[in-house]
Amino acid sequence: MRVGLIGCGAIAQKHIQAYQNIGFQVTVCTDVREDFGEKFAAGCGAKFVKTFAEVCTHPEVDFIDVCTFPDFRLQPLKLAADAGKHIQVQKPIATNLETAGEMVQYANSKGVVLNCVSQHRFDDSIQFLAKAIPAGRLGKIIQADAYVKWYRSAEYYSRPIKGSWAVEGGGALINQAVHQVDMLLHLIGRVKEIYGMWQLGALHKIESEDVINAMLRFAGGATGVIQATTAIWPGYSERIEIHGTKGTAVVTGDKLTTWDVQDDAGDPPPLAKDTMSGASDPMAIPLTPFERQFREFGDAIREKRQPLTSGEAGYRALEVVVTTYASCRQGRPITLAEGSL
Repeated sequence: MRVGLIGCGAIAQKHIQAYQNIGFQVTVCTDVREDFGEKFAAGCGAKFVKTFAEVCTHPEVDFIDVCTFPDFRLQPLKLAADAGKHIQVQKPIATNLETAGEMVQYANSKGVVLNCVSQHRFDDSIQFLAKAIPAGRLGKIIQADAYVKWYRSAEYYSRPIKGSWAVEGGGALINQAVHQVDMLLHLIGRVKEIYGMWQLGALHKIESEDVINAMLRFAGGATGVIQATTAIWPGYSERIEIHGTKGTAVVTGDKLTTWDVQDDAGDPPPLAKDTMSGASDPMAIPLTPFERQFREFGDAIREKRQPLTSGEAGYRALEVVVTTYASCRQGRPITLAEGSL
């Protein structure tokens, strides 16, 4: 597959490494910082162009990879879709549901595939649980929680756009814990009701939240908790804890670290102790899940189907995030509407 890359920042470096490992070629790239983008292009053997429009319409591109801040999504998507190019966007899919919904609908109307990067669905731990939970190995799920107690330095937030509502869409929940939101939805299903509380700028000089808590009720009846923060020094590995009537599974970082299940007779769980986490370093994340997700996206393009981490999946994760924010602002629980986009 031939890739056109928009945005050459830190996460793009991870994408480049994954593409190289699976045999995808980045043929063209752009960045608003021209000198930086030219250096990036030289390092990965791509051609640098000055505008995102040139990337979106380039003849030597099969799909566009948008690695920008989340306020810049719809513009490249429309150009790419009009040119018949498939699109992948870095998480979160957008900063608001109106834009995210328009992205999904526009891609569908043009017959192109939209993918949202949620690489942790492709961790061994999550792939195992995605089969084990529907098979009933944990019994009926009664509680599903996610804890993201990370630390980010003052330097991390030194740019005014970091943690801003307009550019990033919020703070710790939308930028750091959106992965855990996506995994809970993937494993447990739709969230029915949310009640959130937050602290705006508890530690950092930002306008959005660096501490937030949400209570959840899932459509299947389970309850849950999401805790997300970038203010807990020195930062601790994120966890997902899932409790059923037959037992408990805990994912720490990217690994399944606990599988305590009564009378379990299924395939052995991929238990591990050595975990990787972005608790204090945003780039301390493994490459293998990216490689798996990008391969699956390529397969979806070839097979003309929706990928596992489709635009709609990105929309659903964002829906939980923005509803949590709305609950924090209004000081009351909010019930999510059922149905399609």
